[in-house]
Amino acid sequence: MPELAAHVRDVPVNQIREITEAAWRTPDALVLSIGEPGFPLPRHILDAGIACLDRDETNYTPNAGIPALREAFATRFRAAQGVEVGADRVYVVSGAQQGLHFAMSLLLSPGDEVLIPNPGYPTFAMTARLLNAVPVGYPLRPDHGFQPQVDDVAALVTARTRVLVLNSPSNPLGAVLGEDAVRELMDLARRHDLWVISDECYEAFTYDVPHISPARFDGETSRDARVFTSLTLSKTYGLTGLRIGALVCPPGLERTMDNVMEAIVSCVASPPQYAALAALTGPQDYVQQAHAHYRANRDAASAVLDAKGIPYLRADGAFYLWADMSHVTGGDVRTWVRRFLAESGVALAPGTAFGSIGEGWVRVALCGRKQDLLEGLSRLPARDGKGSGG
Repeated sequence: MPELAAHVRDVPVNQIREITEAAWRTPDALVLSIGEPGFPLPRHILDAGIACLDRDETNYTPNAGIPALREAFATRFRAAQGVEVGADRVYVVSGAQQGLHFAMSLLLSPGDEVLIPNPGYPTFAMTARLLNAVPVGYPLRPDHGFQPQVDDVAALVTARTRVLVLNSPSNPLGAVLGEDAVRELMDLARRHDLWVISDECYEAFTYDVPHISPARFDGETSRDARVFTSLTLSKTYGLTGLRIGALVCPPGLERTMDNVMEAIVSCVASPPQYAALAALTGPQDYVQQAHAHYRANRDAASAVLDAKGIPYLRADGAFYLWADMSHVTGGDVRTWVRRFLAESGVALAPGTAFGSIGEGWVRVALCGRKQDLLEGLSRLPARDGKGSGG
């Protein structure tokens, strides 16, 4: 058999999938390792997808998506962020991951460098490597509340740097960038003439703090605009399996976007698009219910960790808790989570799935049933002799 391309062999294993698939093979495991919303979908969303099939609307759609859905995404973004975005700049994609690949395909040539958060979502690095680009992690450190420091990011810029990836609310951290930080990072991108890819998958879920999109501080013309905004309905409406999201591009790139979209996926399937349209334009009870559930789970989980003396980062957004288990991981959290699953029947995502700074930390998903969450956390080994451990 001929060899695969070298850059494909360099793509790292996704440790989130590694532990989660092991959990799915473990009878009665409590799976706290993956961000899968657990609510049933509202009937009007399901009915819209089914109606599309019933009327046999199963032909190709435009590269950029059905016009009504593009307008619905633009309307939501304008209302949430006060940014004047027209539907012509919205491209419907098959989930945020395809949108990330789409954006990086437009912006990165072989050997180019892309600045990504460390800790940060693993496919930032995986996608860059698939494109023969070089991911460079900028540090998010515990002593700074896992917030990016502009000087740290600036120190990593080289002649090969082309893209800065921002992610707020953060997966895995639950950290949210404030307005001053976003403004400073955008100023840095302008100084070094960098593109910005803003992953805003969890924009609907912040707690007592606002979500600030970098698009608020972008230029308004093709000459000075630089932000690609990645949106998804997977988390906001629990549409993870329908694979539907949007990529909002800077002005002036429409023809290029069409061509690249054709080469990657041609177009997104019709039924998920009509389901997404119903989600965006119909009743918003699901989002409100989910927001309240995630916040309540965050508070309940925090209380368990407090009782056990386990340090964690208070989540201001998304639906994860970032917890420090270094008192038991022995410098190898990836091995420890596998052992913990085998011994206690609980799956947690290892911090090293998200970068080297994640060593000793775990990500706890807060989106499932509260009783499962609390039972799983009750089995964690306590720090400093507190609690019963597990």
